Amino acid sequence: MKVIYTDNNATTKVAGEVIDEMMPYFGELYGNPSSMHTFGDMVGKKIKQARQRVADLINADPEEIVFTSCGTESDNAAINAAIKAFPEKKHLITSAVEHPAIKNLFSYLEKTQGYTVTFVPVDKKGRLNTDLLYESMSENTAIISLMWANNETGVIFPIEEVVQRANERGILFHTDAVQAMGKIDIDVKKVGVDMLSFSGHKIHAPKGIGVLYVKKGFKFTPYLIGGHQEGGRRGGTENSAFIIGLGKACEIAKQNLGIMNTQVRELRDYLQSQLLEKISCTSVNGVQDDRLPNTLSIGFDAVEGESILLLLDRDGICASSGSACTSGSLDPSHVLMAMEVPFKSAHGTIRFSLSHYNTKDEMDLIVKNMVPTIEKLRAMSPFWKDGKVV
Repeated sequence: MKVIYTDNNATTKVAGEVIDEMMPYFGELYGNPSSMHTFGDMVGKKIKQARQRVADLINADPEEIVFTSCGTESDNAAINAAIKAFPEKKHLITSAVEHPAIKNLFSYLEKTQGYTVTFVPVDKKGRLNTDLLYESMSENTAIISLMWANNETGVIFPIEEVVQRANERGILFHTDAVQAMGKIDIDVKKVGVDMLSFSGHKIHAPKGIGVLYVKKGFKFTPYLIGGHQEGGRRGGTENSAFIIGLGKACEIAKQNLGIMNTQVRELRDYLQSQLLEKISCTSVNGVQDDRLPNTLSIGFDAVEGESILLLLDRDGICASSGSACTSGSLDPSHVLMAMEVPFKSAHGTIRFSLSHYNTKDEMDLIVKNMVPTIEKLRAMSPFWKDGKVV
């Protein structure tokens, strides 16, 4: 059975070019890049090239790039460094729709370390309440951390505007750019963020490799203390093959930004229009314009997202649910709850997230399968009668 993969916000296929770039460093070029001998230096030079490729993707300087194990480690390292830099400041700001790597960390700091956290709300379209955010800033604020784009809805936050206001108040700013990376143009010099996180497996590199950008001049305290690796900012022998693979993936992602914002966006819009046209009582979650080009969060009234996914899976279609029911909860995701999406729609929300590997034929097959799937589930639903929600 052919697999139609539309769950790229969860993880991506490792690009063939990335695998080819990595393979020598699993075998014949196995030297430690920190060694003094020529054999190890061959790996070290390739890591230097990878660091430059990563920097080029976000317009950073190579020495501002720190390799980590994943986006979650990068997020934790950034926040740890911020609170160590300003131990006297006990206020943190983030949004109500952050990834658990930030949301749960801030909740932990609030419950166990004496911090006060402002979780800035969003409106029904997923847009950040910037007025409340600016009112929350104070002399006691150690850091503001906001995702560049939401992983469920694709809604993009006004990062440049918020950074400017934070800089005016002397407040550190970190952004979790895991979902935005490789989908929209990101220029750290233009925007002025202090720290930025992203993960390799979201941009067709392998799982197990991430990046933390640290702006020059910031006194960074390492999260993992060990050897001299990463300029003393992250101890541990370099994950050479994965770093090299990530470098290649960043090079490809930069080349494909145009494709992502034309061809992939057109596929997403086509899928969206077809589903809205052919299935009644259906709605898109999140603002329509300021949204990642590959992401569609769409709710089908009177059905359960988990049931939709199970039926789609039988036909080889991979997507994800906007509901947390697959994690053992019957409640919709915290993102949809924060947006006050009606329960009848939130519970039946599906997220399709595309890549440049997807095709129009695949979109047609998804629609072809979705129509009878929703009809079948609604026929069994106690909340659906005579073609409408009851």
